[in-house]
Amino acid sequence: MEHPAAPLYGALDLGTNNCRLLLATPAPGGLKVVEAFSRVTRLGEGLAASGILSEDAILRSLQALHLCAQRLHRRDVRRIRAVTTEACRRAANGPAFLNRVRRETGLTLEIISAEDEARLALAGCAALLARSHPHALVFDIGGGSTELINVRLGSDPAADHIESFASLPVGVVTLAETAGSALYDARGYEETVLDLTSRLRAFDHDGALGARALAGQVHMLGTSGTVTTLAGVHLDLARYDRSQVDGLVLGFDDITAVSQRLMAATAEERAAIPCVGEGRADLVVAGCAILDAMCRMWPAGRLTVADRGVREGVLLSMMQADRQADQG
Repeated sequence: MEHPAAPLYGALDLGTNNCRLLLATPAPGGLKVVEAFSRVTRLGEGLAASGILSEDAILRSLQALHLCAQRLHRRDVRRIRAVTTEACRRAANGPAFLNRVRRETGLTLEIISAEDEARLALAGCAALLARSHPHALVFDIGGGSTELINVRLGSDPAADHIESFASLPVGVVTLAETAGSALYDARGYEETVLDLTSRLRAFDHDGALGARALAGQVHMLGTSGTVTTLAGVHLDLARYDRSQVDGLVLGFDDITAVSQRLMAATAEERAAIPCVGEGRADLVVAGCAILDAMCRMWPAGRLTVADRGVREGVLLSMMQADRQADQG
């Protein structure tokens, strides 16, 4: 007797810098990826200065979204949820852009709040959290913002409790545009990191999280292009390989070494590194500065790299809702 195929789910995340699609089926303990797509679109390019999405950025994003729509149409997808984040939250023409996306691609994008974005990222990478630690600091360095989640860990993800959350309005695109060439000078880079550290301090105003990190009580986990890129560079991969990066533990010394190497390199040298490439060559050092500031604020000593996040969180939440509906 032929078994029915597992239902297929789709999650699309249009961020400030990337457009990502993930198609997956439910699997024991999580999900099984069927197809993945990612493209750098730089939707938020110039947004910090203008307050609007530029036509060039819109066209790049529409092109990527058309490709996503084609992939979805080729398959029998039970449910699809498409979300967008900081760029559309901030842009004055964000709603008009979403209407255009609907008209031209048939996709309905939903602007999610920074808190929802953080919760989905946490749900997506919860399986990587080491529950031998009482606390975790989960962060997502995006293109337009950086989400920080302070979590008290339970015996399983359902028992986790978010103690505090913050969205810092600085990401790799916005910082690269505002800091500019200062990021590639040792003194300018240090001043940028110190400024970022002072901005992060509001999230840990009483220093409790920093003290816990120093005492070895905090599992630090990063889910973003910055940390996965640094992991790939650290491993000296000839081409990016998710299986070697997802779940990798980096020492802070390793992070510093890679960051310094990237900061000192020319744009051409960075672009020639396989896990950086032209798409990230002018953004990765901004990500390094944000990560460097976090490592100084919360000296946990080690960082777990997650090549998973919002999309996985979206998929798992849809699968769980359908399981509950089927059982009820």
